[in-house]
Amino acid sequence: MKFPLLSKLKQLTRRQKWLCIAILLLLMCAVVIGLKRPSKNDVALAQAKVPVALEFQPADVTWVKQGDLRRTLPLSGSLRALNQVPVKAKVSAEVREVLVREGETVKAGQVLIRMDASEYQAKLDQARGAWQAAQGQLDIATQTRNNNKALLEKNFISKNAFDNAQSQYQIAVSNVKSAKGVFDVAKKALDDTVIRAPISGQISIRAVQPGEKVATDNKLLEIVDLRQMEMEASVPAADIVNVAVGQEMQLRIEGVPELIVGKVVRINPSIQTGSRSILAYIQIDNPQGKLKMGMFAEGKLTLTKRSGVLSVPETAIQTEAGKPIVYAIENDKLVPKEVTVGISGDDGEGNAAEIISGLEKGAQVVKVNLGNLLGGTPVRFAKPAEPASVVPTAASSEASTTAGK
Repeated sequence: MKFPLLSKLKQLTRRQKWLCIAILLLLMCAVVIGLKRPSKNDVALAQAKVPVALEFQPADVTWVKQGDLRRTLPLSGSLRALNQVPVKAKVSAEVREVLVREGETVKAGQVLIRMDASEYQAKLDQARGAWQAAQGQLDIATQTRNNNKALLEKNFISKNAFDNAQSQYQIAVSNVKSAKGVFDVAKKALDDTVIRAPISGQISIRAVQPGEKVATDNKLLEIVDLRQMEMEASVPAADIVNVAVGQEMQLRIEGVPELIVGKVVRINPSIQTGSRSILAYIQIDNPQGKLKMGMFAEGKLTLTKRSGVLSVPETAIQTEAGKPIVYAIENDKLVPKEVTVGISGDDGEGNAAEIISGLEKGAQVVKVNLGNLLGGTPVRFAKPAEPASVVPTAASSEASTTAGK
């Protein structure tokens, strides 16, 4: 059997044979290169493996801070003055003068109201006369008794006569005491026609006008001392076991921009009917009188407090494989950090968790759970974010100076 191609190759010269071999090698190289060239899908897959930079807003990140962490109980209520005294009439009489009005500041012992005292002055004069008469009778009885005692010693009178003089003396002493008592009552009634302030404070209610006839025990005025305020708060029965006298409470009060600090001073021993809650009383110092009666207050009662602890917002903690993870930002990349978490509470800005280990103060972390984050992912910020509470290091200050030049 004959092969035309082989016969033709035999007819070629040596130079032509080497040329054919070179052409064949070139064709084989082209085929191999074509097979190794990546397709469009291969390029897309390769590009997908390159991590895409995540863009964060300043609100998406925070810094590990050191401070106080409180476990708290929210409570609310209205304010009232710790010392609030109604001023009532002690005698029945016509009101002549009312010397104060609502809002005025008064001092203890200051005259507030004057009443018609003519009737009580007459009774006092009458009582004084009776007292003086009784005193005169006592003087006579005393002299008679003394004289009879001297006569008895000389046997000039009988013992019965002396006993009679002694009895008259004792009756006179009793009459003086009785008259003195009537005089004191009359004097007090006269004094009660002048109403004085029982405590220092401010007039909150004026319920009487000049010319009115008032009866005994009628309410005339009300005085409040605003230097110490009190809030009555209802505590659920399930939480009362955690509440104790002396615990601190931070309050926000309507119309007052700053936080006000109070403390628990009393706890009611009985449960309120209907609400099944227990009343706790929070006392608040108010030396400047900024707080007023009836203001609404709400705040968080500190059940436990730990100072100088590292904390992050609770939203920054994620769980992966059953372990707490916080994503830190280091060298513009996400770095997962396994942390040991302590107590949860309020750090003054919201709910936070204590970080016992795994992070250091000032570390920048992702504040919220943004989904499945990957360690090593590049990070960039829409706007530069600088922590307000972290002092810049010497290296960062030097870098900023160089950039400015």
